[in-house]
Amino acid sequence: MSAWKAFPGRPVAWLLLAAVATLSACTLAPPYQRPTTPAVAGYKEAPASDSGWFPAAPADELDRGPWWKLFGDDTLSSLVEQVEVSNQNVAAAVAAYAQAQALVSEQRAALFPSLALDANATRAGGGGSQDTGNRFQLGLAASWEPDIWGKLRLGVTGAQASAEASAANLAAARLSQQAALATDYFALREADNEIALLGSAVQAYARSLNITQNQYNAGIAQRTDVLQAQTQLETTQANLVAMVGQRARLEHAIALLAGKAPAELSVPAASWNASVPAVPLALPSELLQRRPDIAAAERAVAAANAQIGIQRAAYFPSLGLSASAGTAGATFPALFRASSSVWSLGLSVAQTLFDAGATTARVEGAQAARDAAIANYRQTVLVAFQTVEDQLSTIRSLAEQEGQRRAASADADRTEQLTLNQFLQGQVPYTTVVTAQVTALSARQTLSQLMSSRQAAAIALIQALGGGWHAPGADETAAAHGSTAAH
Repeated sequence: MSAWKAFPGRPVAWLLLAAVATLSACTLAPPYQRPTTPAVAGYKEAPASDSGWFPAAPADELDRGPWWKLFGDDTLSSLVEQVEVSNQNVAAAVAAYAQAQALVSEQRAALFPSLALDANATRAGGGGSQDTGNRFQLGLAASWEPDIWGKLRLGVTGAQASAEASAANLAAARLSQQAALATDYFALREADNEIALLGSAVQAYARSLNITQNQYNAGIAQRTDVLQAQTQLETTQANLVAMVGQRARLEHAIALLAGKAPAELSVPAASWNASVPAVPLALPSELLQRRPDIAAAERAVAAANAQIGIQRAAYFPSLGLSASAGTAGATFPALFRASSSVWSLGLSVAQTLFDAGATTARVEGAQAARDAAIANYRQTVLVAFQTVEDQLSTIRSLAEQEGQRRAASADADRTEQLTLNQFLQGQVPYTTVVTAQVTALSARQTLSQLMSSRQAAAIALIQALGGGWHAPGADETAAAHGSTAAH
């Protein structure tokens, strides 16, 4: 480091600073362009009018709104809203985002000079008292690394991209927990419905057992009929106990997602609103681009692109500027005398002359990392398309099944009643009654599970689209096809 005695007036120094300011506008990173993704104006479930590729423009910051209110369940809404403030996975994602923002501030601080104040006082002596003395020093030092090749600014750019990816990860974590809670909630309501079905079946089977026992006592029925009735009743009672246990586990899962201990949350049994919001099949591709995981993958590409420029900067010399001013004296008052002041200005330049290709290897590694990030981004988009297609197909299939399942359940109920009447009249054996009762109960349970699956598929589709959605005509679709339509 060299000292300049008279910095003002030296043309060379001023030209050097002018050159530094000019070169600071340079950047060594490749111009960033978002990777292309498949152009999907619609999905396989609806006619597609276009194909090919187009530049992605994730709109993950658009307002999604409280999508869970589409189901019209106040209890669900109150539970999902607790995810935002109490869920610990979301809290961890919030902390990770705050950490990423702090890193951006740290990288940005490197663009500015650093200033340090140094003060010390010493007293030293030797063998004789005449060698003992005091020494006071006070100094102010400044240093700055001009960002000639844009390395520091690229560090800020990369950190900002990483912070944006962290924000998208936070949105993904929040959406995932909300969707999981909604899915568990409707599974719990379906369990309530099955508990009611099994409870009614237990009462009906108890009456059948009583009738069969009376007929056996009268010598009309056989002992095997009584045993079959007992077996059916006991089996159904056991299934009821198992369903109650399943409901309790679902309630525990909901408590965890709401950030509570299971003992702190109770979801009372209530009637089940089994309606499913209408989801239009022809969804514009912009909705898919709102997925947080796609936004995070795209930001990872931007961060990797910045790393290429950071590694390329090692090919060029680094420049450092420093300045210091201070004072020293044997007494404290002497610190403030003009004769005790010292100052210096310095310039340092460093350049690696030989590193056996290490810099080139780092640049190539950064380029490969960017290519991997691009591939990961495109794969994320393709998987997202597949997920949406899968859920659309599931929703349509379940909607088509519902009418058939309802008809089958109604037929099974009528068969059960007719068979029981025939048994009471001695026209059929009790085994026929048992078969009809088992079939009817199974049909009711299957219908109940189908409705729960339809709600779960709707939640999964909303999650696949990145949260809340609204497309032109959605309200008209819902009005035309009813609350349980999925066309």
